[in-house]
Amino acid sequence: MSSDHQEPDHVGRIMAQWAVERPEVDVSPQGVIGRLHRLAVLLDEELRPVFAAAGLSDGDFDVLAALRRAGAPYELSPGQIAQTTMVTSGAVTKRLDRLEGAGLVLRQTSEDDGRGRRVRLTGRGRELVDGTFERHMANERRLVSLLDEPDRRELARLLEAWGRALDA
Repeated sequence: MSSDHQEPDHVGRIMAQWAVERPEVDVSPQGVIGRLHRLAVLLDEELRPVFAAAGLSDGDFDVLAALRRAGAPYELSPGQIAQTTMVTSGAVTKRLDRLEGAGLVLRQTSEDDGRGRRVRLTGRGRELVDGTFERHMANERRLVSLLDEPDRRELARLLEAWGRALDA
């Protein structure tokens, strides 16, 4: 999708205003960062309803999906969940409290280490995450279909390269 010969978008208008008010400052990074930030907000608005329809927050889904991706017996330690979901252990604890209360996960003492804890997806949790995952992927396909295939591949490549550079 080309934006040639179109009116400026929201970020483009902001950049044009800064060009008038502070012409000595290079605002070109806003063309990327500002648009990514805006896109993240818009995407979040498009993604959350799928989780909400399943009675989940996006964070709850993230925990269930991490357990499901772990493979049978669909079990991880709270620390592993925090690492894979990239949130604090406190946030994981709150999510696990909600999910356990809903009967979607079980917290157990580790068989290998009596002091350690393990979190296991219940049968009900697995059914919920599997169905929600299918609807989530259909929703994401809908969203990325707004770009043609070559653009999607190039965008994915660029975002991966940028993410790796920032992680380094």
